[in-house]
Amino acid sequence: MDLDFNRRLSIAPMLDCTDRHERYFLRLISKNILLYSEMVVSTGLLHCKDPELFLGHEDCEMPAVLQLGGSDPAELAAASKMVERAGFGEVNLNCGCPSDRVQNGNFGACLMKDKNLVADCFKAMQDAISIPVSIKCRIGVDEFDSWDFFRDFVGTIADAGCRIFIIHARKAWLKGLSPKENREVPPLKYEFVHNLKAEMPQLNISINGGIKTLDQVEEQLKDLDGVMVGREAYENPWFLRDADERIFCDGRFPAKPGMTKEGKPASRKAVLEAYLPYVEKEFSKGTPATILTRHLYGLFTGLPGARKFRQVLSQEAPKTKDAAGMLRQAMDLVVED
Repeated sequence: MDLDFNRRLSIAPMLDCTDRHERYFLRLISKNILLYSEMVVSTGLLHCKDPELFLGHEDCEMPAVLQLGGSDPAELAAASKMVERAGFGEVNLNCGCPSDRVQNGNFGACLMKDKNLVADCFKAMQDAISIPVSIKCRIGVDEFDSWDFFRDFVGTIADAGCRIFIIHARKAWLKGLSPKENREVPPLKYEFVHNLKAEMPQLNISINGGIKTLDQVEEQLKDLDGVMVGREAYENPWFLRDADERIFCDGRFPAKPGMTKEGKPASRKAVLEAYLPYVEKEFSKGTPATILTRHLYGLFTGLPGARKFRQVLSQEAPKTKDAAGMLRQAMDLVVED
């Protein structure tokens, strides 16, 4: 089992966001960030007629992690084998999603109430594959929000052999809050995560929740192994431009068209130009333009013409017969220094 992923900065698994097209696009901005899939329900994967819908990816997306949702150890083990065969470098078990649909399936954040089941799931998954299995969880759920509860939950799974934890530093309310509210309303308690690392230094611990700048990432990395960023990476992906140099200390990439001599994307338009051949390929295979362009709305945030760019995408993508040409037209409306 290889634990050598550089986990200093990762992009959170986000439903309807971190699909294979988003991962390809983000890889054009950073060569080192660790990318996660959307959550894939183990039962759905095992019974899907076309597993490629869930497991498909480009080689350049790597390193990448596929997140599974489920609570049946045998099913999760079987699904993990499929993930490994598909070429992903790690499997992550979702113990943090609070949505009603996930609760009805008895997985996600509600699993935090059954630490022994999570430990059994982890062990079944890890015994089935050679790549690492990690856990993504909250610091608590409903009224179970004490330090002792959180410490005991992580300790139980660690005793089963888990060494990699990604922790959203908020608890989850399973009733009364929407998934969006669960990302914003419960207070952040970064100290829980920092205290856990201090008490269990042998674990690889990443923190998630409320982090929006590379300055904040660097601050968290003084004590922790990694930082996971969610909505900010989706809504303002350009903030990742300096991540390779600042977070991964990597300026080794050779100069290429559209890249600076340090290996950074020269401009937002250069990133979009690099994405266009992929758009042409996928569109020719039948992927809708709306799917290929929905990840681009935040690329030009803050620049003159950004609103017009978004308008063209929203109005033209559903009916275009030339997705790449439509993107070029929209890009021309943006003024970039």
